[in-house]
Amino acid sequence: MRAVARRFAVSVAYYPEHGGATRRQASTSGDVEEAVEGQQPSSRTATSAFVQGGTGGALPEPCKMTSSRPQMCVSARTVRNRLHEGGTRARRPQVGVVLTAQHRAGCLAFAREHQDWQIRHWRPVLFTDESRFTPSTCDRVWRCRGELSAACNVLQHDRFGSGSVMVWGGISLEGRTALHVLTRGSLTAIRYRDEILRPLVRPYAGAVGPGFLLMQDNARPHVAGVCQQFLQDEGIDAMDWLARSPDLNPIEHIWDIMSRSIHQRHVAPQTVQELADALVQ
Repeated sequence: MRAVARRFAVSVAYYPEHGGATRRQASTSGDVEEAVEGQQPSSRTATSAFVQGGTGGALPEPCKMTSSRPQMCVSARTVRNRLHEGGTRARRPQVGVVLTAQHRAGCLAFAREHQDWQIRHWRPVLFTDESRFTPSTCDRVWRCRGELSAACNVLQHDRFGSGSVMVWGGISLEGRTALHVLTRGSLTAIRYRDEILRPLVRPYAGAVGPGFLLMQDNARPHVAGVCQQFLQDEGIDAMDWLARSPDLNPIEHIWDIMSRSIHQRHVAPQTVQELADALVQ
């Protein structure tokens, strides 16, 4: 809201329109008439023209008074209304990792290196990753006036957190591995070797046969010496993966599908155990 107001170089505070200017849709002739009569152009006219892109990102000429700043004030509600008319809505921004120039150059080099790979090249690749899920919570309730403290409208929240579930999985063109739920603490290199690499990755690599490639990110348990030694002893090759490149791993789409499916249930899981059971199903 304030960014749009700064773009207009006007105040966000609300002031009544002066000079009897009427509020109507953007009209070039109407704007000129207001300017000729010495009246202030309506905020609806200026913001509508700006949002619809008819001014190329600049204020209309009638809005440019004798000074360098337009002689009008636009309220926050007016800005919201004009943005809504232009087809925009307030949404939560997409969260992404911080990328430096080196990270971007590495991603570009990786894409160019693999741009000629065909299906037969990607078929033996097992894309793996971990993901953490939390029980769904409701941030809005429908209630009437005076029902603020009703039991059905009170969300019980533990200040220390309600827990989470970390899972590991792998997908490829040939199939997928079993979804492994990581319980009892965080993932360490020893746990990664004993709970994932040995019982899950090694049999899958044997089923795929020669040419198998393991894709794993550069998390500390993955690149630990004990895990690298295990892969070398088993003859399992791992792809050189880039740092901060989750968008290159197709399994991220699986995590998104699973998260949406869990939260769209008629009765969403409320406990960690219920969430773990729902993820395995």
